[in-house]
Amino acid sequence: MNLDFVFENNKKWVNEKLSENANYFDEMGKGQSPELLYIGCSDSRVSAEDLMGLGPGDVFVHRNIANMVIGTDLNAMSVVEYAVMHLKVNHIVVCGHYGCGGVKAAMQSSDLGILNPWLRNIRDVYRIHKKELNAIENEQDKYERLVELNVEEQCVNLIKTAAVQKAYRDHGLKVHGWVFDIHTGELVDLKIDFEGILGNIMEIYHLD
Repeated sequence: MNLDFVFENNKKWVNEKLSENANYFDEMGKGQSPELLYIGCSDSRVSAEDLMGLGPGDVFVHRNIANMVIGTDLNAMSVVEYAVMHLKVNHIVVCGHYGCGGVKAAMQSSDLGILNPWLRNIRDVYRIHKKELNAIENEQDKYERLVELNVEEQCVNLIKTAAVQKAYRDHGLKVHGWVFDIHTGELVDLKIDFEGILGNIMEIYHLD
């Protein structure tokens, strides 16, 4: 890739935006007030704003390998805290995608070096849901089901946090789990039972 091409594209993009609205960048510089925090995969084929039909200022985005929400990951936890406590988002979406390389790698027994501790979290999802997954004979179906279960478990991890629980109590924040079908372009809502999960874990994870 010739990176000069990127700067040429940037100039074209600036001119297009200014032709549509001469104050576009002045308005953008005034701040942000997104309604949604999107936690997705770093996969280069999955562009958060594009797949939702949204633009700059509409969504606060955090991406990592396999859309993980890990309590000891200060990067992810800082994003959640900032989005929830300061930007006051009303929705958090964890969005996985079929064809996820991180999830596929976690299904293998290979030594992947520095990726091992990261992928261990996905392997734990497999361990938790081993009975269901081992009953699936088709490997592709098993792989896609693990993508879905990983999204669900990351939503659970979000719901365990103090920031999310406080925001739910204070202004009704909700957590959602989606999967992007990379083969069709469609978003699939896994219909996470937010209140049900919260109720089930409250005895252990209730945080004042």
